[in-house]
Amino acid sequence: MNSRVWITGPMSSLLPLGRSLLPSVPSIARLPSRSVLAVAGSQAPEFLNGVLAFAVPQDSPRPFFSAILNAQGRVLYDLFVYTDTNPDGRPKYLIEYDSHPSDGPSLYDLLKRYVLRAKVKIRDVSQEYDSWAAWGSEDISTWDSKPRKWLFAPSGAIEPDWTYGDWPWGSENRVIRDRRAVGMGYRMLAHKGDRPSLASTHEQVSSDLYTLHRILHGVPEGVDEIHPTSAFPMDSNLDVMGALGFRKGCYVGQELTVRTYHIGAVRKRTVPVFIHETDQPPLEKSSLVQDALSSNLDIHPTVISDRPKPRGSGKLLSSTQGVGLALLRTDWVSDVEKRNITLQVKSAAEKPWFVTPWWPEWWPVQ
Repeated sequence: MNSRVWITGPMSSLLPLGRSLLPSVPSIARLPSRSVLAVAGSQAPEFLNGVLAFAVPQDSPRPFFSAILNAQGRVLYDLFVYTDTNPDGRPKYLIEYDSHPSDGPSLYDLLKRYVLRAKVKIRDVSQEYDSWAAWGSEDISTWDSKPRKWLFAPSGAIEPDWTYGDWPWGSENRVIRDRRAVGMGYRMLAHKGDRPSLASTHEQVSSDLYTLHRILHGVPEGVDEIHPTSAFPMDSNLDVMGALGFRKGCYVGQELTVRTYHIGAVRKRTVPVFIHETDQPPLEKSSLVQDALSSNLDIHPTVISDRPKPRGSGKLLSSTQGVGLALLRTDWVSDVEKRNITLQVKSAAEKPWFVTPWWPEWWPVQ
């Protein structure tokens, strides 16, 4: 990938700044914005395999991360698929997703539309479960610290190579090893009102701190950061995060996704950014903007060196405490590192702020 640039030189100082924004103790947070659907029945694995962009294990129920696309290959939902059992002992799947209003159809209606005559039952069980995330413990580092293997396509698409070792997402019911990025930790479902067992060894923090943790790892999530009906899977890093199966059978949106993988070009990525007042990369927390910025703001480049102005604009997808996720051209990240351009975004008060992107520490390098 010729457009890929690793942080060296001045921008390497951004990494310690990012780490300083988070608690240094094992942490756990309840995520109130998530909803859950239950999918059960003798044909549930085959049904989900025909709908989801990741190959559903057919030999035995196992959890995983995936996405649902539309016929044009745009993302509708990113989602976690957990395993569980019914009271009669039969397996079922629990799908955790962001149900905030969006331009896309509701996930429940979408799945019901695809059921047809399949022996599958779908229920909304959001009132029965809470979603939790945990990170920062030594237990996580034992399975998440091993070097990962990657497959690089000429198009710029990247996928994790899961052909070695155990099933990457774990094997516990209602628990997923979050392998979207190194260091993300666990995602869990607990019965409403209960706390996961990890809560006894982790400090409970707000969901805002989990959002900060996720942003600093370069992981987009939900309808605000992966815009339904408009976001392309690779632009949203769903390939790198392991949500896409480029070698599985037919699913909705497969044709365009696989074509992009083989003969297209991935020119944009969702990357973490610092938002600050001056045109110099921030070195301290005090230099970060603390104003609440709207989402989906345009990011524009300004040329420093003697060269043509880059075409197009980027998007600030979300922000909190002076950091955010932005959809940017990959060559812009390189140009910021080389000090060829600066990036700016305007707040609701029309005040411009500077935006400095960086590649997360875990990002694969060819």
